[in-house]
Amino acid sequence: MNKPVDMQNIRTVPLWINGKHQQASGARSGDVTNPATGRVTARVPFCNAADVDAAVQSASRAFPAWRDSPPLRRARILMRFRELLDKNKDQLAALITAEHGKTLADAGGSVQRGIEVVEFAMGIPHLVKGEHSEEVGTGVDTHSLRQPLGVCAGVTPFNFPIMVPLWMFPVALACGNTFVLKPSEKVPSAAMRMAELLKEAGLPDGVFNVVHGDKEAVDALLDHPGIKAISFVGSTPIAKYIYETASKNGKRVQALGGAKNHAVVLPDMTASAADLEFTVDGLMGAAYGSAGERCMAISAVVAVGAAADPLVAKLKEKASKLRIGPGDGKVDGREMDMGPLVTRAHRDKVAGYVDKGVAEGAKLVLDGRGLKVTEYQDGNFLGASLFDHVKTDMTIYRDEIFGPVLCVLRVDTLEDAIRMINANPYANGTAVFTRSGGAARKFEREIEVGMVGVNVPIPVPIAFFSFGGWRNSLFGDQHVHGMEGVRFYTRGKVVTTRWPDANAVPQGFNMPTLG
Repeated sequence: MNKPVDMQNIRTVPLWINGKHQQASGARSGDVTNPATGRVTARVPFCNAADVDAAVQSASRAFPAWRDSPPLRRARILMRFRELLDKNKDQLAALITAEHGKTLADAGGSVQRGIEVVEFAMGIPHLVKGEHSEEVGTGVDTHSLRQPLGVCAGVTPFNFPIMVPLWMFPVALACGNTFVLKPSEKVPSAAMRMAELLKEAGLPDGVFNVVHGDKEAVDALLDHPGIKAISFVGSTPIAKYIYETASKNGKRVQALGGAKNHAVVLPDMTASAADLEFTVDGLMGAAYGSAGERCMAISAVVAVGAAADPLVAKLKEKASKLRIGPGDGKVDGREMDMGPLVTRAHRDKVAGYVDKGVAEGAKLVLDGRGLKVTEYQDGNFLGASLFDHVKTDMTIYRDEIFGPVLCVLRVDTLEDAIRMINANPYANGTAVFTRSGGAARKFEREIEVGMVGVNVPIPVPIAFFSFGGWRNSLFGDQHVHGMEGVRFYTRGKVVTTRWPDANAVPQGFNMPTLG
């Protein structure tokens, strides 16, 4: 349980509307806690429809001037923002660790990946260039344009308080849109700091706004007629709800949902000690990094044939030695490998999945439920758990656990592994570990998953490619960042021109044709 706290000495996180801090109008609020200690560190307001409307109205007023600003001017503001993000990287990482719990190194890495999207968006003068065709008919030219939509919104999850928002709003702003961000109420401070840095970079007031809250605030965004497009990253049920609700209200939507990411390990990667070490090192970070609280975590390892026994033995060896504690702590001078889970409720939910795995007959090779972290008894800590002989009908395989629980499934052939993955309702990311180019090529061609790694366990694309899955991992037609992000935040227009000329072919009543 969270320790009692004097709420009079707890700060309240403000909103960011029209370029400054604002107080919410409603009385509802929630606690922000430090996952390592369980202590309440702040109160976050839960916005109502009036608060959301104030943010949207601010963004609407700012849109015409921002839309009409030259793309190069927008790019220069993003350049300054990028420099400020880099300058304040350590502070931003500390904010993430304090409210999410992940290690400082992991938090810093996520900030860097977000900065890379800003760097991509800085190229907007080139990215929105249209096409031109001269003399498509006699005296007729045609050119295409990509123009901004208007006010866009983003609803982002607790696990990446900086990186995921940076997947969205830098591209949206670069394209000439204004933006309203609703970060997770569990981790609100990082979004507020980014708003301050945007203002310092020279972003005009009203172009970027931040509101906080729960479903009431989200519904207000989904229903608001001033919002033209909405981006979301989170669980599949909520992604589906956001997609259906916003689409019904005439909005453009990209809603990224949950995952059950598989890593296939072929026997050639366990035949030598070096290859086994390489493979397991990759799987360890992918399964237990960020305490498993990421949509690209590897939560299912598919061991093919003879790969299984040595793989499970090495995973158990390494997972049992993980350094687990507060994200900003150290053990014997070395940084932690894994921090706490974000809330006590989520920690208990993940532990409950371990209970279910045992009850349903999976072999529990390593049990993380009994972990105790000295001096942090009120923290949301859970050790690494490892299951073997998991079957596809078990709850621990079907559900997205979102915690440090790794399941090993055994199959006879690569074909069996591909069939298993393609039958799963999620299709976010996957990987294959092999030295065989032929096996890797077969896997990448036949697997029905949005992001694929070959000896890369977390195949998150670099910023100038796009991020997103298939099936129940994505609702909508466009992935985030990269060129799909540019297309999502703009709409195309084709202009055909003909100028009066004494020698021009007369226009008639028939359908115009070439010539």
